[in-house]
Amino acid sequence: MKKYLHALSGISLAVSLSFGVMNTHAQAPAAAPAAAPPPIWKQGMPASMENSTLAPLPGKLVATKAADVPLDRIKLPPGFKVEVWADSIPGSRAIAVGENGKYYVGTRALGRIYEVTDNGKERTSRVVVDKLNQPTAAYKDGSLYVVAVDKVLRFDGIDKNPTAAPVDLTAKFNLPPLPHHNWKYVAFGPDGKLYVPFGAPCNICEPPTKEYAQIRRYNADGSGMEVLATGVRNSVGFDWHPVTKELWFSNHGRDWMGDGSPNDTMNRLKVGANYGFPYCHAGTIPDPEIKKENACAGVEQPAALMGAHAATMGVTFYTGDMFPAEYKNVLFNARKGSWNSTKKIGYDVVTVRTDADGKNGKVEPFMTGFMNPADQSWWGRPAYMLQMKDGSLLVSDEQLGVIYRVTYSK
Repeated sequence: MKKYLHALSGISLAVSLSFGVMNTHAQAPAAAPAAAPPPIWKQGMPASMENSTLAPLPGKLVATKAADVPLDRIKLPPGFKVEVWADSIPGSRAIAVGENGKYYVGTRALGRIYEVTDNGKERTSRVVVDKLNQPTAAYKDGSLYVVAVDKVLRFDGIDKNPTAAPVDLTAKFNLPPLPHHNWKYVAFGPDGKLYVPFGAPCNICEPPTKEYAQIRRYNADGSGMEVLATGVRNSVGFDWHPVTKELWFSNHGRDWMGDGSPNDTMNRLKVGANYGFPYCHAGTIPDPEIKKENACAGVEQPAALMGAHAATMGVTFYTGDMFPAEYKNVLFNARKGSWNSTKKIGYDVVTVRTDADGKNGKVEPFMTGFMNPADQSWWGRPAYMLQMKDGSLLVSDEQLGVIYRVTYSK
C-alpha cells in the first residue's frame, strides 16, 4: 500500500514538473475554519463551568392577548387585585406617563417605543418609533425623550401631534458606543435633570474607558453633564425617596460566580461614590478574576441585598393613598428573574424596607406566582412599575408583553 501511495505521489510530482510548476499548495491540508467566538453572555465563565447549560432566557416577542394571561396564578396580599390593563405590547419594559391619558413604553430587543392611550375605559396603542437600538423613554414639559444606545431624540408636543418629527439631540449627550449593558432606564429627577446610567460593556472586565459603569445626569438639552457615581455595573431602575429626595437605584451583580454570589443590590446614591465594579461586588466580595489590593476598601455599601442573579429592575417608591398605610413611601422593586443560576430566583415584585438610616434592608414578597419553585417553571417576568394618579400600580411584564394594574380595596 505504501508503495502504491508513493507511486501516486511520484506521478503527481512528475505531472507538476512536466508543466514547469511545483504546486506545493495542492498537497497542504485545507485550513480549518476559524472557531466562532463565544457569545458575549459567556464572557467571564470559568473553566469549571464550561459544561454549564445555563443561558439567557428567550423573550416572547409577539403579541399576547389579555385572555391568554393566567391571572389566576398571580398572588398578592389580601385586599389587592390584579387585572390586565394593556396587552399586545411585546417586550414591554419601562413606562413613562405623558399627558391626556398617554403612556410611553420602551422595549429592548424590538427597538420600539409604544404609546398607550387610556380613555378611561379601554387602552389602545401605537408604535411611536421603531428600529432603534434598545430605546427607553422619559417625559417632561410636553416632550417625549427617547434614549437608545446610540441616539437621543425629543418629540415635542407628541400628545397633540403624533406624527411630529423628532429633534436629534444625540451629539450633545456624548453617548458611549459599546452596546453591552448599555440599555438604559432614564427619568427626570426633582431637579428637572435627566438621569442616565451607562452599564459596563461586559460581564466582568476592566472597562476600556472611564465612561462606562457610571450614573450621570444632564440638562434636558444634553448640556451640563455630571458623573454622579462610578463602579455601577448595570443599573436599570431608580427612583427618588419621597421624603429624603435621595436617588435609590438597582444594580445587577456579575454572572458566573455560582448560584449564590454575588447579590444584586439596592443602593442609595451618594454623589461621587464608587460602588465597586469591577473589583468588588455587593460591597464586600472581591472579584476572583479582576483583582485589586483591598478591592472593597472605600466601596459604598448597598442598602439591601436583592438575591444573586435575580435581575433587579424597576424601582418605585409608593406615594399614593389607595394602598394601606403601611405601604406609604415603601420601595417596590420588580425582579425579572434569574438565568445564571440552577435554582431560579426572582420572577416577582417585592417591597424593600430599611432602617431610618437606609440600612439593613428587608425584602418581602408582594406580587408572586410567575414562577413555580417546585418545578422551576415560569411564565412571566415583571420588569417595571408606574404609580397612577389614583394610587393603583402598573406593572409591565416583559415576557408576555402586557401591563398589569394592581388595585386595593378593603
